[in-house]
Amino acid sequence: MRSLRNIIVILAAAAAISAQVKVPPLNIVERKLPNGLTVVSLRDNSSPTVAIHVLYDVGGKNDPPGKSGFAHMFEHMMFKSTKNMPNEKMDRLTEDVGGFNNASTWDDFTNYYEVVPSNYLETLLWAEAERMSNLNVDEANFASERDVVKEEFRQSVLAQPYGRFYEYISSLSYKVHPYKRGVIGDLDQLNAATVDDARAFHSLYYRPDNAYLIVVGDFQQAQFDAWVDKYFGVIKQPRSFIPRVTEVEPPRTKEERYAKTAPNVPFPGVAITYLGPRSNDPDIPALQVAEAILARGDSSRLYQSLVYKQQIAQEASFNVDNKVEGGLLYFFAIASEGKTADELERSLLAELKLIQDKGVTAAEVTKAKNLLVASQVRRLENNDGKAIAIERALAYQKDARAVNTGLAKIQAVTAADVQRVMKKYFSDTNRVVIHYSNDGGSK
Repeated sequence: MRSLRNIIVILAAAAAISAQVKVPPLNIVERKLPNGLTVVSLRDNSSPTVAIHVLYDVGGKNDPPGKSGFAHMFEHMMFKSTKNMPNEKMDRLTEDVGGFNNASTWDDFTNYYEVVPSNYLETLLWAEAERMSNLNVDEANFASERDVVKEEFRQSVLAQPYGRFYEYISSLSYKVHPYKRGVIGDLDQLNAATVDDARAFHSLYYRPDNAYLIVVGDFQQAQFDAWVDKYFGVIKQPRSFIPRVTEVEPPRTKEERYAKTAPNVPFPGVAITYLGPRSNDPDIPALQVAEAILARGDSSRLYQSLVYKQQIAQEASFNVDNKVEGGLLYFFAIASEGKTADELERSLLAELKLIQDKGVTAAEVTKAKNLLVASQVRRLENNDGKAIAIERALAYQKDARAVNTGLAKIQAVTAADVQRVMKKYFSDTNRVVIHYSNDGGSK
């Protein structure tokens, strides 16, 4: 068995390594076209591949009132036909040359991306410009993709035992902000939507002055710039105003509690949510370190306490749900057989009080920072990972170069910082408690 002195030496060495990790800054080139499109590029000729990302500043929060799911539906529609491309052509342009493509809708943005051999860069730039400016928003495409989104809702929300639970975390935690709607959509509201609604949404948000083009990989800068000008520069900037969210979520003044049920829920669950800061708040790094201490891996506090020692939970987590206009900080747990939501709640709050009263150890902070730093360094090992990191910096910081400062901010977090933010945001009056259980049905 190692002596206490050896353990201290090992921990000190780990802390020193974490503090010394330095990643060379990404040499980002950024420019804005006359039509408002922001272009961010990073040349890396170490492999003959390129990652192309297009980020649109529109997400679930921008769904029109009574039209929940529109941003998500457009994620699907952007893979349909355009003036010069047939349906599913993006798959052929990427998968048939050994690459891949995909997209995702978030509360704050929607992103589209491809990774292909670099000799296909020009083709994909043309294709992304084509679907930005010439998408066929017609009755056939609208109806087919609306049905796809409705089926996705049935499978991921209605059919899953805890699908509704995750929806409740958003809908019950926000009072006025459209974050309460979630992203995936609502069956009744999707049914009520029309193709004219879809055309209006597309014209408002899918435009160059509401988008970022991010390209990382093997290219020559002058040639890349010329292609961007050729395919994106000709797209006209609409004169219409881009609607933005104006609702501001009010501070909570008292604890609120909800009991929700659904069919086919095998074990009770509990969620305890708190309103958190905006995504560019300086407290975010300390909250992320707290998240790692509480919930990252089998050695985390929540796993060790609720799952391993007390054996009252089969799953226990703490989540920093980052959002541009104020995210959620929430505890989440699913009970073990024979255990109750009340037991889960008491134990989760006990762990919260423990970290508020006694703080965390230097060893815990070092381990958490090492996990976060290692994760970020691994992300930056390939072109797509670099593009994702730049994309998130744009989405959440509104600054592509914030990608170069994130690690330093994580490494600067102290044990005192963690205790401070856990006291700051996790008050009794800033709490919503949701208990989730079976309604007695089997389907």
